[in-house]
Amino acid sequence: MNQGFKEAIILMGHGSRIPGAGEGMERVAEGMRSKLNECIIEVCYMSKLGPHLPEVFDRCAAKGATRIVVMPYFLHAGLHILEDIPEMLREKAKEHPTIELILGRHLGFDDCLVDLVIKRTAESRGLPDIRLTAAAEGDKKDS
Repeated sequence: MNQGFKEAIILMGHGSRIPGAGEGMERVAEGMRSKLNECIIEVCYMSKLGPHLPEVFDRCAAKGATRIVVMPYFLHAGLHILEDIPEMLREKAKEHPTIELILGRHLGFDDCLVDLVIKRTAESRGLPDIRLTAAAEGDKKDS
């Protein structure tokens, strides 16, 4: 890596109001940290719980990042990918004109997803009928 160059990668997910919902993305970030030890790897969320892009971006800048790549942790190119996230990044770019800021590609389609969906389907075959789950028990109580 060049002297004076430091890259940060921010995985940006939608997030949830449910604590712990982003655990999978956090585990991906941890795996990236172990493989890309010269990079700063952070996560942020668009939901209320956060952490949010402004604070994570500023943390990367404080750690000396000269390039920040924001990777949208989304499968599909909806409004967040096409409008919301680019607008958020333009705002941060104005605040930090010396940091190169790149909006990475969303996850989208990849052949490896076919195998992953087949794997998850196989894992799901042994699960109980939805009417037998705890949530369905709550439905019965409401009746």
